[in-house]
Amino acid sequence: MTDKDPYIAKAKARIDQWDAEIDKVKAKAEEAEADAKIEYRRQADEMRAQRNKAESRLQDLRAASNDAWENLKSGFETAWKDISSAFDSAKSRYQ
Repeated sequence: MTDKDPYIAKAKARIDQWDAEIDKVKAKAEEAEADAKIEYRRQADEMRAQRNKAESRLQDLRAASNDAWENLKSGFETAWKDISSAFDSAKSRYQ
């Protein structure tokens, strides 16, 4: 038995957290003045792009057979770190 399902569930939970963070940025954008609104929207778009990359990688991992998923897992983890870093960087600019 592999740890594929719990691993995927944990990654999906993180993506769900990112969705909540993106929603916060969008809400701030709606309350902001015109210039700030543009910046908040740009940051939300950047965060959404990183989130979408993570979701795409997660879909690849989900689709992998139990035998192949271990091989894909290491590549996923490397990509996940890069995506997480980029997302956190975009998030930090609005806080």
